[in-house]
Order: sequence, then structure tokens, then C-alpha cells
Amino acid sequence: MDPIRTPGLPFLKMHGAGNDFVVIDSRRSAGRAVTAELARAVADRHCGVGFDQLAEIRDDPHADYQLVFWNSDGTEAGACGNASRCVAALMMEALGRDEVRFATRRGLLRAVRAEGQVWVNMGAPQLGWAEVPLAHATDTDRLPLEGAPAAVGMGNPHAVFFVDDAEAVPLTTRGPQVEHDPLFPQRTNVEFANLTGPDRLRMRVWERGTGVTLACGSGACATAVAAHRRGLTGRRVTLDLDGGTLVVDWREDGVWMTGPVARVFDGVLSPAWLAP
Repeated sequence: MDPIRTPGLPFLKMHGAGNDFVVIDSRRSAGRAVTAELARAVADRHCGVGFDQLAEIRDDPHADYQLVFWNSDGTEAGACGNASRCVAALMMEALGRDEVRFATRRGLLRAVRAEGQVWVNMGAPQLGWAEVPLAHATDTDRLPLEGAPAAVGMGNPHAVFFVDDAEAVPLTTRGPQVEHDPLFPQRTNVEFANLTGPDRLRMRVWERGTGVTLACGSGACATAVAAHRRGLTGRRVTLDLDGGTLVVDWREDGVWMTGPVARVFDGVLSPAWLAP
């Protein structure tokens, strides 16, 4: 996390189970904060860097740091589990600690190093219709949509479908249809999952504001919660996604999630590229 002593804006490229991120430390960028315009430009996989989400590190008076998450379309995301783990791994190394606390739109979250991996507590699931949020009161365990998905809030909304075969779902068709359904006033992330063994699920995801991604940490948490509430699994669930495997453990103090973390490369956005 040492600043790169080159003119421009330093960044890191990371991924967790194929869910890829650009990380920008705004604490060291001469006051330059990420904007929607900058996020969209960096997200361009041809003319920028490319990412599923951008994680911006900011100072916070009540935590080790603050995280702001940006989707590739320039909208803010309320939560991002895999990016939270990736940045937590960086910050633990920088601070020489095995635990960090960080502020998000979701509230104050905690990450720890345990079992040889970085675990993040994504907080308690939001299970009431107004918390998700939905447009009107309805049973969040079985929404009045084709396929009767469950709705779970994890700081961002999720619609979780349990299907016979997640591989067979036309994700690029069904995903945006559900994302923009009027039942979801803030749009929604969409997950499709099927049981493959005791406490094990195959899951695929469409993320609002981004599209198909290889993994989604908050989506894995929402899917594990919904699966347990449906009686399909216990509270500790292994989820196999397109980009790798995540483990979710719904405990009394919140929904914990872990999986692989990779720091791919460090780079600098050039002053010429950043210029209007």
C-alpha cells in the first residue's frame, strides 16, 4: 500500500474468486476522491483498467478506514463482500494486525484473519420487506415473481432463486429482467443456485450496475441465508461460483464470509489519461 512515487493516481488490481476490483486509496491522492465519471472511465476494460467494482479507501474518525464501493456504471454499491476481504487483507498487512474495523454505508464492519484466511463479517441479514428494500409489503421468503425467489438485504438488495440447475439459467436475460422489476425500487442483485451436496451450493450471479460477475460476496451471503431459511442447508455453507469457492457462516453476530484473495498488480493512472 506504499504510494507509487510517480505523477498520477496510484491503484491496485485485486480479485477474490474472480470477482475483480480496482482499489484506490484516496487518503494519499492529494484530496482527489473518486467520482461517478472516474469510476465509469476506470471500469472500461478496453480504454481503462476494468473491474466489477471499485473500492475506494477513505479516512474515517471512528474506524481504521472507510470503504466506498462503485459499480462499473458509476453508481455506488452499499456493500461488496469480496472487495471488503481484499482491502482488509491489505490493511492487516500494512497495520501488522489480524483484525480491522472499517466503515461502510452498511455501518461499521469487522474483518479478521482466521483459519488461514481473511473473514469479513457482513452484518446481520435484512429480512423485512422495507429493509431489503421492496416496493411494498410481501413475504420475503417467497416473492410474488416467477420462480418465487427469496429477498435478502446485505447492505444491498438480493433476489435469490433456487433452481434445478444454475448452469442452465440464461443469466444475461433473466438477470436484467429481475434487476429492473418494479418490486425493487433500488434495483437488485440476482442469484441463481442449486444444491449440489450437504451444505453446498452451485451459484451464479447477475450484479446490479455491473452484469454477470464470476463471484459476489454479498450475493453468496444472501444465498446462504436464503438457503438456510428454506431448510436446504445449515448455517455454514460452501458456495461454488464461476470464479471460485466462497464459504459463508451465518453466526449470532452476523454473516461471515471468506474465500481467496489475490493482489494482481499495482499501477498508476497517468495525468494525461486523468485530464478532462
